[in-house]
Amino acid sequence: MVERRSVYVACGQHELHVSAWGKPSRPALVMWHGLARTGRDFDEVAAALSDTYFVVCPDTVGRGLSSWAKDVKTDYSYAAYGEHAAAIFDHFHIDRVRWVGTSMGGLVGVTLAAGRMRGRITHLVVNDIGPWIPEEARDRISAYVGNPPSFHTVSELEQWLRAAYAPFGDNSDTFWRRMADTSVRRKDDGGVTVHYDPNIVTQFTLHKGDLDCWAEWDSLDIPVLLLRGRQSDVLPETVAAEMCQRGPKPELVEFENVGHAPTLATEAEWSLLRDFLA
Repeated sequence: MVERRSVYVACGQHELHVSAWGKPSRPALVMWHGLARTGRDFDEVAAALSDTYFVVCPDTVGRGLSSWAKDVKTDYSYAAYGEHAAAIFDHFHIDRVRWVGTSMGGLVGVTLAAGRMRGRITHLVVNDIGPWIPEEARDRISAYVGNPPSFHTVSELEQWLRAAYAPFGDNSDTFWRRMADTSVRRKDDGGVTVHYDPNIVTQFTLHKGDLDCWAEWDSLDIPVLLLRGRQSDVLPETVAAEMCQRGPKPELVEFENVGHAPTLATEAEWSLLRDFLA
């Protein structure tokens, strides 16, 4: 049984938490989560792929066990996340890497593969996001991310997570319990809330320019796999189709009965990733 290891990486004024799986001597695979999630979302797939790869799953600054922004005007931007990714790569002595990114993590991967890490990211999986996001989807996400709930118990928080993330589709009770365990933060009054800094929602205000990355997409010259939940409101069918005709012209795989976003928590999804990343 492969065990997850918590590693803390210094980057300027920040401490970044990383879940590491497998032997560092193996080829590196980075898995980067979505806006209001953590690297622990990849526990199942990271454990499965760690027989082949050294899997690195960071908590983006402001989420999970990583430190929060010192300055929201700069720290919750893709430019800052690129700096943090570079620090993580340096810490683990990673040169070339495969990248799997869900939602925000997918666009961070696109931005880096087209920019400061061109030539270092060799394979890119973009999970349910595109270079343009509909306003309605932005508003939906902003509404719950920017107004984190409070509860008396973790069990109540778990029920909220199941409802808020219902577009994830069918997942096991074990999945949801792990999600609750890794998404909770105890408050000073003894109650509980979600793990993240509510200011991460400034992605849609101060840093909304990060979300428009057609130019970066068009410049990619590496293998790309595009994943989409068939009911996704974040990656509309029309945008996915345009992505397949531009830039790296990726293969598109869609998942039935899933919205935003596929969780990559099943053996079928692991097999898909194995085939593409090989």
